[in-house]
Amino acid sequence: MDRPDFYRLHQGSRSLPFDPAEYDARLARLRAAMARDGLEACLFTSMHNIAYFSGFLYCSFGRPYGLVVTQQDSVTVSAGIDAGQPWRRSHGDNLTYTDWQRDNYWRAIRSVTGTGRRLGYEADHMTLAQKALFDSFLAPSECADIAPAAMSQRMRKSPAELALIRQGAAVADAGGYAIRDAVRPGAREIDVAMAGRDAMELEIARRFPEAEYRDTWVWFQSGINTDGAHNPVTARQIAPGDILSLNAFPMISGYYTALERTMFAGAPDAASLAIWEANVAAHEFGMSLLKPGASCDGVTAAINGFLEERGLLQYRSFGYGHSFGVLSHYYGREAGLELREDIGTVLEPGMVISMEPMLTIPEGQPGAGGYREHDILILTEDGAENITGYPYGPGFNILG
Repeated sequence: MDRPDFYRLHQGSRSLPFDPAEYDARLARLRAAMARDGLEACLFTSMHNIAYFSGFLYCSFGRPYGLVVTQQDSVTVSAGIDAGQPWRRSHGDNLTYTDWQRDNYWRAIRSVTGTGRRLGYEADHMTLAQKALFDSFLAPSECADIAPAAMSQRMRKSPAELALIRQGAAVADAGGYAIRDAVRPGAREIDVAMAGRDAMELEIARRFPEAEYRDTWVWFQSGINTDGAHNPVTARQIAPGDILSLNAFPMISGYYTALERTMFAGAPDAASLAIWEANVAAHEFGMSLLKPGASCDGVTAAINGFLEERGLLQYRSFGYGHSFGVLSHYYGREAGLELREDIGTVLEPGMVISMEPMLTIPEGQPGAGGYREHDILILTEDGAENITGYPYGPGFNILG
């Protein structure tokens, strides 16, 4: 029996998140960067960059995946276990590698890149073991890290991306209302989270009937569990007077959006209400600062000053916002567009960024708990458009 190292399995019809012209435009920008840096080919290995440049969002399960881009070709490289699905969800060509012998993945890549060429790769994603195989099989004459240029490109959204992100924000709002309806004393965090997740998945399926559905999730936290922004869901039961944290995260073809809100199960005490209102004020102040020409570190410094004047800066737990796009809680990050002291990126029209101040008051102090609001804003020519619709603050989010 002939056992090939790799082959093509192209079957069915293609269905992608965006029109082919969108991917052609992305690849054209990438190829311009490659030409500028003298790169003959690039190998992408991360979920976010492969999805961004091809539309294919892989499921690794311990297997390597790749996208090879040259000035002429764009080829995803996938494992045989996926059969024809990667081609149906990819822009460009697709090669399927077999597991008849070890490292057929690299043989498939080499068939596109050749050897002895100037190659780009993602230094922030490739492991030391894979880099050794990269060097052994491809024998590059020179290497360069393409990850920073790819991230810079992803930070600046196309009109098609902005349209998808708007839809994602609306789906997050739907999840928020479902979560609000499910909150009651005695309900478990997991029960409330499932209500929000189910509502969002159904809404995504309604809006995108040709998509693949996966990865949408909710973190709903109560009481002491609100102290961290990324604390997992538990079976803790909601008690009267609890502080609550609503966190709804729809995923549409790898594109992440979010809605986060402070809530209370019944009227908060005076200390809690004061902290909540102060964080809402910081949220509104922060949103007013988001406009073209503002820098991430400048916005951060201004909000720091706002909280310091109120004696609350020591309770801030992380940066004030981040970019949106092809990213998730387990892959991807556009770290060049975050509202932190160490990032000087200047905001531009077409960027998408959140405003999400959080204050965590330690257990045992008046107002203990985690307070966070989160809206998504699209930078326009002269300001920013808030695309989050679910209301924030005590006027809507004191329940029962």
